[in-house]
Amino acid sequence: MNVLILAAGKGTRMKSALPKVLHPVGGQSMVGRVVNTAQTLGAGQVVVVVGHGAEAVKTHLQGPGVVFALQAEQLGTGHAVQCAAPQLEAGDITLILYGDVPLIQAHSLSPMIEAARSGQVGLMTLSMDNPHGYGRIVRDAQGQVTGIVEQKDATADQLGIREVNTGILACPTASLTRWVNALRNNNAQGEYYLTDIISMAHGEGVAIATCQPGYDWEVTGVNSRQQQAELERVWQQHLAMQLMSNGVQLADPARIDIRGNLRCGQDVSIDVGCVFEGEVTLGDGVQIGPYCVINQCTVGAGTRVDAYSHLVQAEVGAQAIIGPYARLRPGAKLADEVHIGNFVEVKNASIAKASKANHLAYIGDARIGERVNVGAGTITCNYDGANKHLTVIEDDVFIGSDTQLVAPVTVKRGATLGAGTTLTKDAPEGALTVSRAKQLTIEGWKRPVKTPKNKE
Repeated sequence: MNVLILAAGKGTRMKSALPKVLHPVGGQSMVGRVVNTAQTLGAGQVVVVVGHGAEAVKTHLQGPGVVFALQAEQLGTGHAVQCAAPQLEAGDITLILYGDVPLIQAHSLSPMIEAARSGQVGLMTLSMDNPHGYGRIVRDAQGQVTGIVEQKDATADQLGIREVNTGILACPTASLTRWVNALRNNNAQGEYYLTDIISMAHGEGVAIATCQPGYDWEVTGVNSRQQQAELERVWQQHLAMQLMSNGVQLADPARIDIRGNLRCGQDVSIDVGCVFEGEVTLGDGVQIGPYCVINQCTVGAGTRVDAYSHLVQAEVGAQAIIGPYARLRPGAKLADEVHIGNFVEVKNASIAKASKANHLAYIGDARIGERVNVGAGTITCNYDGANKHLTVIEDDVFIGSDTQLVAPVTVKRGATLGAGTTLTKDAPEGALTVSRAKQLTIEGWKRPVKTPKNKE
């Protein structure tokens, strides 16, 4: 099956240097979503018609199974298909989608595809209370589709039709190619209308099988920032309803953003204002506090992530406590029962079971064992200005507050580092290591006072 995606429009009303189809909905470019849907359907080849911003769109979508056709001058949807026709694999069917209609769902397209495979034209329509601006579906006395008439070309009677064209259709590729090559632009807009192939098909006795989407928003296009924002909220509301129907507790379904795929176990609770990006998995009983950002992470069962925490490309085990105001950066791997507290940052570091860093610490490029206590103000000095180095802290170590571990360095099992230590050599097992200046009291010292200004 060919899937042809029309994505050549400029998107003037977006008022952006970025091509319209590259603007995001649900954390993914609009055209990227449509390509993913096409691939979900098992498309043998995806042909994307590009025009404005062609190179940016091609760079964004480059990958196996995607090819491009250039529509240098935008002369209508029929002209776009004419430009792509040489790229279509013959002897198959072609499904036509749109790069600025991002939320069409695969299951809604299945009836059209089956109709095309039986030699018919599959056409997606929509019934609207206010069809202004849309092409109307014209049917005969027997209810058979005979054509589509655009708003500007419609008669007064035709303007009263509520069933409209969505632009999405499927038909045998050979027929599509023949019909689009026969299109003429003798209409009010001087464009080559793809919709004219419906009357051609009817004239040849080809049946037009119509279907409607599962949700009206599946066929909503984006032409402005306002429409983009409106569709974003519709999509987020849909995802929120799905989560709650699967047992997730949302404090407010209107205040969640899912910009990727969020998988939740049983009895997960999510407070307000949270953002989930990329692939995120939350285990059973996970609690997410308000205003957290979680990107490309797995969080184990029973873990609590408190308010304003930011997790990116991290793995968190079960029964852990993260935050508030914690930051886990790429490569952070936390085992079960780990505690990471307020204003603690972890990057490219593994922390084993039941270890804690509860206050104001930086742990980077480190391997920390079990039952380690990292005191407030501790940092691993992992970067020498050119290279990163590893800090190793073995099991049952106690790190006193305000300690600097100058990597590469190892703290052996059961060691204790006194507060204020700057560790530049390995600390031995089971011993107390202290590195600090001797405390002095300077008798007779006077605190400076401000010199009074001269008055003139």
